[in-house]
Amino acid sequence: MAFRFFTLILIFATLFGLLGLNLYRLQVKKTDYYVERALARDGVAEAQIRRGQIFFTDKHGSAIPIALNRDYPFVYAVPKEIEDPGVAARILAPLVNEGDERLEKDFSNKNNLYRLLIDKASVNQVSEIKNSNLKGVYSAKKLYRFYPYGSLASHLLGFVGVNDENIFPTGLYGVEKIYNGDLFDGKDLNLTIDRNLQAQSEEILKSLVEKFGASGGTIIIEDPKTGKILTLANVPDFDPSEYSKSPVNNFLNPAVSFVYEPGSVFKPITMAAGIDSQSFTSGTTFYDSGSVTLNGKTINNWNKKVYGKVTMTNVIEQSINTGAVFAERLIGNEKFLNYLKNFGLGENSQIDLPDEVFGSLRNLEKKRVEAIDFATASFGQGTAVTPIQMVNAFSVLANGGLLMRPYINNNLKPYVLRRVISVEAARQVTEMMKSAVLKAQVASIPGYQIAGKTGTAQVPDFKQGGYTDELIHTYIGFAPTSDPHFVILIKLDKPQADLAGGTVVPAFKELAQFVLNYYNIAPDRLNENLESRK
Repeated sequence: MAFRFFTLILIFATLFGLLGLNLYRLQVKKTDYYVERALARDGVAEAQIRRGQIFFTDKHGSAIPIALNRDYPFVYAVPKEIEDPGVAARILAPLVNEGDERLEKDFSNKNNLYRLLIDKASVNQVSEIKNSNLKGVYSAKKLYRFYPYGSLASHLLGFVGVNDENIFPTGLYGVEKIYNGDLFDGKDLNLTIDRNLQAQSEEILKSLVEKFGASGGTIIIEDPKTGKILTLANVPDFDPSEYSKSPVNNFLNPAVSFVYEPGSVFKPITMAAGIDSQSFTSGTTFYDSGSVTLNGKTINNWNKKVYGKVTMTNVIEQSINTGAVFAERLIGNEKFLNYLKNFGLGENSQIDLPDEVFGSLRNLEKKRVEAIDFATASFGQGTAVTPIQMVNAFSVLANGGLLMRPYINNNLKPYVLRRVISVEAARQVTEMMKSAVLKAQVASIPGYQIAGKTGTAQVPDFKQGGYTDELIHTYIGFAPTSDPHFVILIKLDKPQADLAGGTVVPAFKELAQFVLNYYNIAPDRLNENLESRK
C-alpha cells in the first residue's frame, strides 16, 4: 500500500515537473515570441473593436454612411520561423514590391518576430503568397476605417491613424478626433451635414478654385435659426482612406483653424452695431470726399471714387470705406469693440470640431490703439476672423439678433449663446443688404429676396509689414430674407482676379439657387413674379 502511494506521488510529481518545465519554456523563455506573434496575427488588437460609424443626412432625414469599418487582408512574416531567408526574400520581393536584399536582411534577424509585408493586400497577392508555401509567412485580416465617398468633407471628418503619440489607430483631426471616445466605444455619430449640399458645394468650390487659379477656398452653409452646419467644404482636400498620400498641411480645417482679414464683408457688422446702439439709422447721411486721414494715414475708397452725400444704405450698396469709418466714429471705439465681441469675433465659436482658433481683435485692444486702427476695423482690415465666426455672425443678422452655437453633431440641441442686437436692428441691416443685392444684380435670384455682402481683402505681408498684392474674396448671403433658411459663406484664397463680384458672387448665386430648389423653398418676391407674367 505504501509502495503504491509512493509510486502515485512519483508519477504526479513527474507530471507536474514536466508541466512546470513546459510553462517555464512558454511563459519565460518564449514570452517575447508569443507576444509578438499575437500582435502579428491580429495586427493591432485595439483596432479590432468595431469603431462607431459616422453618418451624414439629407433633406428627408435619411442616414447616409460616410465613415465605415472594413476588413482588409494583410501579409506578414515571422523571421524566426523562416528556414531560408535568401530563398524567401527572392520569392517574396516581386510580390511585395521590395528589394530582396532588404527582405533577406530582415528575415535573417531572428530577434525580429514580426515583419509587415503587405498592408491592405489584394486577393491575388494573398493567393500567390499562400501558393508559395513559405514557412513563417502568414496572412490575416485587420480592421480599417473606410470612407466610401473619398475626399468628401475630408476636413470635417478627419481620419483614423497612428502618430508619435498613438501606437494604436485613433481619431486624428475632425470629428474622428473630437468624438474619438464615443466612436472607439462603438457608438455611431449622426451629423447635421447634408450629403447632397456638401457634394454640390465641393463641386462649385473646386471649379471656382480651378477657374481663377486660387490657392484654396472654403464654403460653409449654416441654418441661422438653429446653428446647424449643413455644409463645410475646403480646398485643397485629401482622401481620408489614403491620408498618407497627402501633405500634413492639408489636414487642418481652414474653416475653423485659419484666420484672415475679411475685408468689406465686415461692413454689415459695423452697421448693425451702429443701428442697434441708436448711433444712426440706415438713412443717416454723410458727405464722402473719397478719403479720410487719421494718425497721418489716409484711407481711400476701394475704387478711388468720390460719392458725395450718401446714406448708410448707400455705404453698403457701394461698399464705401469712408462711410464705414464714419459709422464707427459715431458708435465710439469702446462700444464698437464690445459689439464685435458680442458677435463672437475674437472668441471660440464653440463648434464641436477640434483645433479651432479664436481669431483676433488684439489690434483694437493694444495699449497704444489709435483712431486709424478702429477706422480700418470698420471695413474688415486689421482684425482676424475664421470663416466659421463670420458665417455665424451673419446668422445673427438672419435670425433676428441671436448668436447661436454652431454644431455638427445632430444629437446636440440648438443653443442661444446670447442676444447681440435687437430684432429691429437685424431687420434694418438685412434691408440694407437686400438693397445691395438688388443694385448689383449679380447675386439676385428671380422670385427671392436675397441679402448679401462682398469682401475683397488684401493679404498681409507678415515679413515686411503692410499688405501684399494678393487678395482674398468673400461673399456671405442668406435667403429668403422673409424667412431665412440658410446662410452661405464662400471664401476664395488668392484668386487671379481683382474683384469678388466676378468670382464668389456668381458662385453664391449658383449654390443658393441649388439650395432653394433642393429644399423646395417658396419664392417670397411675389410682386416680381406677377410682373414677369404680364
